[in-house]
Amino acid sequence: MLGEYRITGRGAAEISASVEWAVGAGELRPGQLLPPMRELATELGVNPNTVAAAYRTLRERGVIETAGRRGSRIRPRPASTARGSIRVEAPPGVRDISEGNPDPALLPPLHEALAAAARHNAERPGLYGQAPVEAEFARAARAALDADGVPAGPVSVASGSLDAIERVLAARLRPGDAVAVEDPGWGSLLDLVPALGLRPVPVEMDDEGPLPAALARALRAGVRAVMVTDRAQNPTGAAIGAARAAELRALLAAHPGVLLIEDDHGHHIVDLPLHPLAGVTDSWVLVRSTAKAYGPDLRLAVLTGDPVTVDRVEGRQRLGPGWVSRLLQRAVLQLWTSGAVDVAEVARSYGERRDALVTALAERGVEAYGRSGMNVWVPVSDETGAVARLLGAGWAVAPGARFRLAAPQGVRVTVSELTADDIGPLADALASAAGPAPARTHG
Repeated sequence: MLGEYRITGRGAAEISASVEWAVGAGELRPGQLLPPMRELATELGVNPNTVAAAYRTLRERGVIETAGRRGSRIRPRPASTARGSIRVEAPPGVRDISEGNPDPALLPPLHEALAAAARHNAERPGLYGQAPVEAEFARAARAALDADGVPAGPVSVASGSLDAIERVLAARLRPGDAVAVEDPGWGSLLDLVPALGLRPVPVEMDDEGPLPAALARALRAGVRAVMVTDRAQNPTGAAIGAARAAELRALLAAHPGVLLIEDDHGHHIVDLPLHPLAGVTDSWVLVRSTAKAYGPDLRLAVLTGDPVTVDRVEGRQRLGPGWVSRLLQRAVLQLWTSGAVDVAEVARSYGERRDALVTALAERGVEAYGRSGMNVWVPVSDETGAVARLLGAGWAVAPGARFRLAAPQGVRVTVSELTADDIGPLADALASAAGPAPARTHG
Protein backbone atom coordinates (compact mmCIF):
# COMPACT_ATOMS: atom_id res chain seq x y z
CA MET A 1 0.00 0.00 0.00
CA LEU A 2 2.70 2.49 1.06
CA GLY A 3 5.71 0.53 -0.13
CA GLU A 4 8.59 0.72 2.30
CA TYR A 5 7.51 3.97 4.01
CA ARG A 6 6.10 3.65 7.50
CA ILE A 7 3.91 6.36 9.00
CA THR A 8 5.00 7.32 12.51
CA GLY A 9 3.67 9.38 15.43
CA ARG A 10 1.64 9.13 18.61
CA GLY A 11 -0.48 12.27 18.29
CA ALA A 12 -2.63 13.51 15.41
CA ALA A 13 -0.20 16.34 14.63
CA GLU A 14 2.77 13.93 14.51
CA ILE A 15 0.94 11.45 12.27
CA SER A 16 -0.22 14.09 9.82
CA ALA A 17 3.28 15.62 9.77
CA SER A 18 4.77 12.20 9.00
CA VAL A 19 2.50 11.80 5.96
CA GLU A 20 3.00 15.38 4.77
CA TRP A 21 6.78 15.09 5.05
CA ALA A 22 6.73 11.87 3.03
CA VAL A 23 4.67 13.51 0.28
CA GLY A 24 7.03 16.47 0.09
CA ALA A 25 10.08 14.16 0.04
CA GLY A 26 8.60 11.93 -2.68
CA GLU A 27 8.37 8.91 -0.39
CA LEU A 28 4.59 8.88 -0.88
CA ARG A 29 3.34 9.56 -4.39
CA PRO A 30 0.03 10.85 -5.76
CA GLY A 31 -2.59 8.12 -5.89
CA GLN A 32 -1.07 5.92 -3.16
CA LEU A 33 -3.66 4.51 -0.77
CA LEU A 34 -3.28 5.19 2.95
CA PRO A 35 -4.00 2.45 5.49
CA PRO A 36 -7.55 2.28 6.89
CA MET A 37 -7.77 4.33 10.07
CA ARG A 38 -8.32 1.39 12.40
CA GLU A 39 -5.47 -0.57 10.84
CA LEU A 40 -3.04 2.35 11.21
CA ALA A 41 -4.26 2.98 14.77
CA THR A 42 -3.47 -0.64 15.68
CA GLU A 43 -0.05 -0.43 14.05
CA LEU A 44 0.83 2.80 15.90
CA GLY A 45 -0.83 1.77 19.17
CA VAL A 46 -3.11 4.80 19.31
CA ASN A 47 -6.85 5.45 19.46
CA PRO A 48 -8.60 5.37 16.04
CA ASN A 49 -9.92 8.86 16.80
CA THR A 50 -6.32 10.10 16.80
CA VAL A 51 -5.75 8.75 13.28
CA ALA A 52 -9.13 10.15 12.19
CA ALA A 53 -8.04 13.60 13.41
CA ALA A 54 -4.73 13.27 11.53
CA TYR A 55 -6.50 12.28 8.30
CA ARG A 56 -8.93 15.18 8.75
CA THR A 57 -5.99 17.60 9.03
CA LEU A 58 -4.41 16.14 5.89
CA ARG A 59 -7.69 16.55 3.99
CA GLU A 60 -8.02 20.15 5.11
CA ARG A 61 -4.49 20.86 3.91
CA GLY A 62 -5.21 19.31 0.54
CA VAL A 63 -2.67 16.51 0.96
CA ILE A 64 -5.12 13.58 0.78
CA GLU A 65 -8.61 12.93 -0.51
CA THR A 66 -11.17 10.47 0.86
CA ALA A 67 -13.69 8.55 -1.24
CA GLY A 68 -15.87 6.69 1.26
CA ARG A 69 -15.30 2.94 1.30
CA ARG A 70 -12.51 3.29 -1.24
CA GLY A 71 -10.37 4.88 1.44
CA SER A 72 -7.99 7.83 1.53
CA ARG A 73 -5.31 8.51 -1.08
CA ILE A 74 -2.53 11.00 -1.63
CA ARG A 75 -4.04 13.67 -3.86
CA PRO A 76 -3.17 13.51 -7.57
CA ARG A 77 -1.95 17.08 -7.17
CA PRO A 78 -1.02 17.57 -3.52
CA ALA A 79 -0.83 21.09 -2.14
CA SER A 80 2.94 20.77 -1.87
CA THR A 81 3.17 20.64 -5.68
CA ALA A 82 1.85 24.00 -6.88
CA ARG A 83 0.83 24.51 -10.50
CA GLY A 84 3.17 27.47 -10.60
CA SER A 85 6.03 24.98 -10.57
CA ILE A 86 4.85 23.70 -13.98
CA ARG A 87 6.81 26.23 -15.97
CA VAL A 88 9.36 26.54 -18.72
CA GLU A 89 12.68 28.17 -17.94
CA ALA A 90 13.65 30.40 -20.83
CA PRO A 91 17.32 29.84 -21.70
CA PRO A 92 19.43 32.70 -23.07
CA GLY A 93 18.17 33.89 -26.45
CA VAL A 94 14.59 32.65 -25.88
CA ARG A 95 11.75 35.19 -25.51
CA ASP A 96 9.77 34.52 -22.34
CA ILE A 97 6.04 35.12 -22.97
CA SER A 98 4.87 32.76 -20.24
CA GLU A 99 4.68 34.75 -17.03
CA GLY A 100 1.42 36.69 -17.39
CA ASN A 101 2.95 40.02 -16.41
CA PRO A 102 1.59 43.37 -17.60
CA ASP A 103 3.63 45.56 -19.94
CA PRO A 104 5.85 47.71 -17.66
CA ALA A 105 5.54 50.55 -20.18
CA LEU A 106 1.79 50.67 -19.50
CA LEU A 107 2.12 50.77 -15.70
CA PRO A 108 1.96 54.23 -14.12
CA PRO A 109 4.91 55.67 -12.18
CA LEU A 110 4.32 55.33 -8.45
CA HIS A 111 6.59 57.97 -6.94
CA GLU A 112 4.02 60.79 -6.88
CA ALA A 113 1.28 58.57 -5.47
CA LEU A 114 3.58 57.17 -2.78
CA ALA A 115 4.80 60.67 -1.93
CA ALA A 116 1.22 61.88 -1.58
CA ALA A 117 0.46 58.93 0.72
CA ALA A 118 3.55 59.74 2.79
CA ARG A 119 2.51 63.40 3.12
CA HIS A 120 -0.94 62.35 4.29
CA ASN A 121 0.63 59.98 6.81
CA ALA A 122 2.82 62.78 8.15
CA GLU A 123 -0.30 64.82 8.87
CA ARG A 124 -2.43 61.92 10.13
CA PRO A 125 -0.23 58.96 11.07
CA GLY A 126 -1.64 55.47 10.67
CA LEU A 127 -1.96 53.90 14.12
CA TYR A 128 -3.52 50.92 15.85
CA GLY A 129 -7.24 51.11 16.41
CA GLN A 130 -8.07 53.03 13.25
CA ALA A 131 -10.56 51.78 10.67
CA PRO A 132 -8.98 49.11 8.44
CA VAL A 133 -10.23 50.84 5.26
CA GLU A 134 -9.53 54.50 4.52
CA ALA A 135 -12.86 56.30 4.25
CA GLU A 136 -11.96 58.17 1.05
CA PHE A 137 -10.63 54.99 -0.51
CA ALA A 138 -13.85 53.14 0.32
CA ARG A 139 -15.99 55.94 -1.15
CA ALA A 140 -14.00 55.99 -4.40
CA ALA A 141 -14.07 52.19 -4.70
CA ARG A 142 -17.81 52.05 -3.98
CA ALA A 143 -18.54 54.79 -6.52
CA ALA A 144 -16.71 52.83 -9.22
CA LEU A 145 -18.59 49.65 -8.29
CA ASP A 146 -21.91 51.54 -8.39
CA ALA A 147 -21.07 52.85 -11.85
CA ASP A 148 -20.58 49.26 -13.05
CA GLY A 149 -23.87 48.03 -11.64
CA VAL A 150 -22.42 46.02 -8.75
CA PRO A 151 -25.04 45.61 -5.98
CA ALA A 152 -24.68 47.64 -2.81
CA GLY A 153 -22.40 46.21 -0.17
CA PRO A 154 -19.61 47.21 2.24
CA VAL A 155 -16.09 47.67 0.89
CA SER A 156 -13.07 45.87 2.29
CA VAL A 157 -9.43 45.51 1.23
CA ALA A 158 -7.20 42.44 0.89
CA SER A 159 -3.62 41.78 -0.19
CA GLY A 160 -4.49 40.86 -3.76
CA SER A 161 -7.25 38.81 -5.38
CA LEU A 162 -6.03 35.42 -4.18
CA ASP A 163 -5.86 36.64 -0.58
CA ALA A 164 -9.41 37.96 -0.84
CA ILE A 165 -10.74 34.75 -2.38
CA GLU A 166 -9.00 32.56 0.19
CA ARG A 167 -10.52 34.57 3.03
CA VAL A 168 -13.99 34.35 1.51
CA LEU A 169 -13.77 30.60 0.96
CA ALA A 170 -12.49 30.04 4.49
CA ALA A 171 -15.24 32.26 5.92
CA ARG A 172 -18.09 30.51 4.12
CA LEU A 173 -17.15 26.89 3.31
CA ARG A 174 -16.01 23.78 5.15
CA PRO A 175 -13.47 21.14 4.06
CA GLY A 176 -15.07 18.70 1.68
CA ASP A 177 -17.42 21.25 0.07
CA ALA A 178 -17.50 21.29 -3.73
CA VAL A 179 -16.58 24.47 -5.63
CA ALA A 180 -17.33 25.16 -9.31
CA VAL A 181 -14.19 26.51 -11.02
CA GLU A 182 -13.49 27.62 -14.57
CA ASP A 183 -11.63 25.09 -16.71
CA PRO A 184 -9.22 26.27 -18.06
CA GLY A 185 -8.81 28.67 -15.16
CA TRP A 186 -6.37 30.61 -13.01
CA GLY A 187 -3.71 28.13 -11.88
CA SER A 188 -3.24 29.64 -8.43
CA LEU A 189 -6.95 29.34 -7.77
CA LEU A 190 -6.98 25.73 -8.94
CA ASP A 191 -4.23 25.10 -6.35
CA LEU A 192 -5.94 27.08 -3.60
CA VAL A 193 -9.23 25.20 -3.67
CA PRO A 194 -7.83 21.73 -2.81
CA ALA A 195 -5.28 23.30 -0.44
CA LEU A 196 -8.26 24.47 1.64
CA GLY A 197 -9.66 20.95 1.64
CA LEU A 198 -12.34 21.86 -0.92
CA ARG A 199 -13.24 19.84 -4.02
CA PRO A 200 -12.94 21.61 -7.40
CA VAL A 201 -15.66 20.88 -9.98
CA PRO A 202 -14.54 21.95 -13.48
CA VAL A 203 -16.88 24.09 -15.60
CA GLU A 204 -16.19 24.35 -19.34
CA MET A 205 -15.58 27.74 -20.94
CA ASP A 206 -15.96 29.57 -24.21
CA ASP A 207 -15.17 33.18 -25.21
CA GLU A 208 -18.06 34.49 -23.08
CA GLY A 209 -17.17 32.64 -19.90
CA PRO A 210 -18.67 29.56 -18.24
CA LEU A 211 -21.02 27.55 -20.44
CA PRO A 212 -24.53 27.65 -18.95
CA ALA A 213 -25.07 23.92 -19.43
CA ALA A 214 -21.80 23.18 -17.61
CA LEU A 215 -22.67 25.49 -14.72
CA ALA A 216 -26.15 23.92 -14.52
CA ARG A 217 -24.54 20.47 -14.15
CA ALA A 218 -22.26 21.72 -11.38
CA LEU A 219 -25.18 23.31 -9.53
CA ARG A 220 -27.25 20.13 -9.81
CA ALA A 221 -24.27 18.20 -8.46
CA GLY A 222 -24.45 20.27 -5.27
CA VAL A 223 -21.53 22.73 -5.44
CA ARG A 224 -21.50 25.10 -2.49
CA ALA A 225 -19.69 27.90 -4.30
CA VAL A 226 -19.20 29.17 -7.86
CA MET A 227 -16.15 31.17 -8.96
CA VAL A 228 -16.36 33.25 -12.12
CA THR A 229 -14.04 35.72 -13.88
CA ASP A 230 -15.98 38.61 -15.41
CA ARG A 231 -13.38 39.99 -17.85
CA ALA A 232 -9.89 39.17 -19.14
CA GLN A 233 -10.14 35.61 -17.81
CA ASN A 234 -6.79 33.96 -17.22
CA PRO A 235 -5.77 32.09 -19.36
CA THR A 236 -8.41 32.31 -22.14
CA GLY A 237 -9.27 36.03 -22.20
CA ALA A 238 -13.00 35.25 -21.90
CA ALA A 239 -15.35 38.09 -20.98
CA ILE A 240 -18.97 37.69 -19.91
CA GLY A 241 -21.38 39.58 -22.17
CA ALA A 242 -24.89 40.76 -21.37
CA ALA A 243 -26.71 37.71 -22.79
CA ARG A 244 -24.41 35.20 -21.08
CA ALA A 245 -24.68 37.11 -17.80
CA ALA A 246 -28.49 36.87 -17.96
CA GLU A 247 -28.29 33.10 -18.49
CA LEU A 248 -25.86 32.60 -15.63
CA ARG A 249 -27.84 34.84 -13.29
CA ALA A 250 -31.00 32.84 -14.00
CA LEU A 251 -29.21 29.60 -13.11
CA LEU A 252 -27.76 31.04 -9.91
CA ALA A 253 -31.11 32.53 -8.88
CA ALA A 254 -32.48 29.00 -8.58
CA HIS A 255 -29.73 28.21 -6.04
CA PRO A 256 -29.76 31.16 -3.60
CA GLY A 257 -27.73 29.25 -1.00
CA VAL A 258 -24.67 29.01 -3.26
CA LEU A 259 -21.75 31.36 -2.59
CA LEU A 260 -20.83 33.41 -5.69
CA ILE A 261 -17.29 34.77 -6.03
CA GLU A 262 -16.60 37.08 -8.99
CA ASP A 263 -13.10 38.18 -10.01
CA ASP A 264 -13.07 41.33 -12.13
CA HIS A 265 -9.62 40.43 -13.43
CA GLY A 266 -9.73 43.00 -16.24
CA HIS A 267 -10.55 46.08 -14.18
CA HIS A 268 -8.86 49.09 -15.78
CA ILE A 269 -7.11 47.08 -18.52
CA VAL A 270 -10.14 46.29 -20.69
CA ASP A 271 -12.84 48.55 -22.07
CA LEU A 272 -15.56 45.91 -22.30
CA PRO A 273 -18.42 46.69 -19.89
CA LEU A 274 -18.83 44.72 -16.69
CA HIS A 275 -21.91 42.50 -16.48
CA PRO A 276 -21.92 41.40 -12.82
CA LEU A 277 -23.74 38.28 -11.69
CA ALA A 278 -23.91 39.36 -8.04
CA GLY A 279 -27.21 39.90 -6.30
CA VAL A 280 -29.11 36.72 -7.11
CA THR A 281 -27.59 34.58 -4.34
CA ASP A 282 -27.68 35.29 -0.62
CA SER A 283 -23.88 35.19 -0.29
CA TRP A 284 -21.64 36.86 -2.85
CA VAL A 285 -18.39 38.73 -3.28
CA LEU A 286 -16.83 40.68 -6.16
CA VAL A 287 -13.05 41.23 -6.12
CA ARG A 288 -10.98 43.82 -8.00
CA SER A 289 -7.19 43.76 -7.94
CA THR A 290 -4.88 46.64 -8.77
CA ALA A 291 -2.17 44.27 -10.05
CA LYS A 292 -2.67 44.29 -13.80
CA ALA A 293 -3.36 48.02 -14.25
CA TYR A 294 -1.18 49.59 -11.55
CA GLY A 295 1.52 47.01 -10.79
CA PRO A 296 1.64 43.54 -9.19
CA ASP A 297 3.77 44.73 -6.27
CA LEU A 298 1.05 46.99 -4.88
CA ARG A 299 -0.61 43.81 -3.49
CA LEU A 300 -4.01 45.38 -3.00
CA ALA A 301 -7.51 44.26 -3.99
CA VAL A 302 -10.92 45.72 -3.29
CA LEU A 303 -13.77 43.41 -2.36
CA THR A 304 -17.42 44.04 -1.80
CA GLY A 305 -20.21 41.60 -1.04
CA ASP A 306 -23.09 40.77 1.24
CA PRO A 307 -22.61 42.25 4.73
CA VAL A 308 -22.29 38.91 6.54
CA THR A 309 -19.53 37.59 4.27
CA VAL A 310 -17.56 40.84 4.30
CA ASP A 311 -17.89 41.06 8.09
CA ARG A 312 -16.56 37.50 8.47
CA VAL A 313 -13.62 38.29 6.19
CA GLU A 314 -12.73 41.44 8.12
CA GLY A 315 -13.15 39.70 11.47
CA ARG A 316 -10.68 36.98 10.53
CA GLN A 317 -8.33 39.52 8.99
CA ARG A 318 -8.22 41.40 12.30
CA LEU A 319 -6.83 38.25 13.93
CA GLY A 320 -4.03 38.00 11.36
CA PRO A 321 -2.48 40.95 9.54
CA GLY A 322 -5.08 43.34 10.98
CA TRP A 323 -5.39 45.47 7.86
CA VAL A 324 -3.84 46.18 4.48
CA SER A 325 -1.44 49.12 4.71
CA ARG A 326 -3.37 52.39 4.70
CA LEU A 327 -0.34 53.96 3.04
CA LEU A 328 -0.94 51.67 0.07
CA GLN A 329 -4.64 52.49 0.13
CA ARG A 330 -3.84 56.21 -0.03
CA ALA A 331 -1.36 55.63 -2.85
CA VAL A 332 -3.91 53.69 -4.90
CA LEU A 333 -6.53 56.35 -4.20
CA GLN A 334 -4.12 58.94 -5.59
CA LEU A 335 -3.58 56.80 -8.70
CA TRP A 336 -7.33 56.50 -9.21
CA THR A 337 -8.18 60.16 -8.68
CA SER A 338 -5.27 61.47 -10.76
CA GLY A 339 -6.18 59.34 -13.76
CA ALA A 340 -2.73 57.75 -13.76
CA VAL A 341 -3.93 54.96 -16.05
CA ASP A 342 -5.53 55.77 -19.39
CA VAL A 343 -7.86 52.77 -19.47
CA ALA A 344 -8.85 53.24 -23.11
CA GLU A 345 -5.22 53.41 -24.22
CA VAL A 346 -4.19 50.39 -22.15
CA ALA A 347 -7.13 48.37 -23.50
CA ARG A 348 -6.32 49.44 -27.05
CA SER A 349 -2.65 48.50 -26.69
CA TYR A 350 -3.33 45.02 -25.33
CA GLY A 351 -6.21 44.57 -27.75
CA GLU A 352 -4.10 45.35 -30.81
CA ARG A 353 -1.43 42.81 -29.87
CA ARG A 354 -3.96 40.17 -28.88
CA ASP A 355 -6.12 40.60 -31.98
CA ALA A 356 -3.08 40.64 -34.25
CA LEU A 357 -1.88 37.30 -32.90
CA VAL A 358 -5.33 35.66 -33.02
CA THR A 359 -5.81 36.90 -36.60
CA ALA A 360 -2.36 35.75 -37.69
CA LEU A 361 -3.02 32.31 -36.22
CA ALA A 362 -6.40 32.11 -37.97
CA GLU A 363 -4.67 32.88 -41.25
CA ARG A 364 -2.44 29.87 -40.58
CA GLY A 365 -5.39 27.61 -39.79
CA VAL A 366 -5.00 27.72 -35.99
CA GLU A 367 -7.95 28.69 -33.79
CA ALA A 368 -7.00 30.70 -30.73
CA TYR A 369 -8.89 32.56 -28.01
CA GLY A 370 -8.33 36.02 -26.56
CA ARG A 371 -11.41 38.21 -26.29
CA SER A 372 -9.97 40.52 -23.64
CA GLY A 373 -6.95 41.09 -21.43
CA MET A 374 -3.33 40.23 -22.05
CA ASN A 375 -3.36 36.48 -22.76
CA VAL A 376 -4.13 34.26 -25.74
CA TRP A 377 -5.05 30.59 -25.31
CA VAL A 378 -3.95 28.27 -28.12
CA PRO A 379 -5.34 24.70 -28.16
CA VAL A 380 -2.70 22.15 -29.13
CA SER A 381 -2.80 18.42 -29.80
CA ASP A 382 0.34 17.65 -27.75
CA GLU A 383 1.09 20.14 -25.02
CA THR A 384 4.52 18.82 -24.05
CA GLY A 385 5.66 18.57 -27.66
CA ALA A 386 4.29 22.02 -28.49
CA VAL A 387 6.15 23.65 -25.60
CA ALA A 388 9.38 21.91 -26.61
CA ARG A 389 9.01 22.89 -30.28
CA LEU A 390 8.31 26.48 -29.35
CA LEU A 391 11.39 26.58 -27.14
CA GLY A 392 13.41 25.36 -30.10
CA ALA A 393 11.93 28.19 -32.17
CA GLY A 394 12.92 30.79 -29.55
CA TRP A 395 9.67 31.21 -27.57
CA ALA A 396 8.85 30.15 -23.98
CA VAL A 397 5.09 29.83 -23.40
CA ALA A 398 3.12 28.69 -20.36
CA PRO A 399 2.13 24.99 -20.45
CA GLY A 400 -1.61 24.53 -20.32
CA ALA A 401 -1.26 22.02 -17.47
CA ARG A 402 -0.89 25.02 -15.17
CA PHE A 403 -4.48 26.00 -15.94
CA ARG A 404 -6.42 22.80 -16.71
CA LEU A 405 -8.39 20.18 -14.82
CA ALA A 406 -10.35 18.33 -17.50
CA ALA A 407 -10.08 20.78 -20.40
CA PRO A 408 -8.24 19.83 -23.61
CA GLN A 409 -4.56 20.65 -23.95
CA GLY A 410 -3.33 24.13 -24.79
CA VAL A 411 -0.67 26.76 -24.16
CA ARG A 412 -0.99 30.30 -22.86
CA VAL A 413 0.76 33.18 -24.58
CA THR A 414 1.09 36.56 -22.82
CA VAL A 415 1.03 39.34 -25.41
CA SER A 416 2.06 42.18 -23.07
CA GLU A 417 5.47 42.87 -24.57
CA LEU A 418 4.98 41.66 -28.14
CA THR A 419 5.74 44.07 -30.96
CA ALA A 420 4.24 44.17 -34.44
CA ASP A 421 7.41 42.52 -35.74
CA ASP A 422 6.98 39.61 -33.31
CA ILE A 423 3.51 38.60 -34.49
CA GLY A 424 4.43 36.84 -37.74
CA PRO A 425 7.36 34.76 -36.44
CA LEU A 426 5.44 33.82 -33.27
CA ALA A 427 2.34 32.82 -35.25
CA ASP A 428 4.51 30.67 -37.54
CA ALA A 429 6.05 28.92 -34.55
CA LEU A 430 2.68 28.39 -32.84
CA ALA A 431 1.11 27.05 -36.04
CA SER A 432 3.96 24.60 -36.43
CA ALA A 433 3.67 23.48 -32.81
CA ALA A 434 -0.12 23.37 -32.42
CA GLY A 435 -1.05 20.35 -34.52
CA PRO A 436 -4.65 19.73 -35.58
CA ALA A 437 -7.10 22.32 -34.20
CA PRO A 438 -9.63 20.91 -31.67
CA ALA A 439 -13.29 21.87 -31.34
CA ARG A 440 -14.55 25.35 -30.52
CA THR A 441 -15.07 25.27 -26.73
CA HIS A 442 -12.35 25.28 -24.08
CA GLY A 443 -13.90 22.45 -22.08
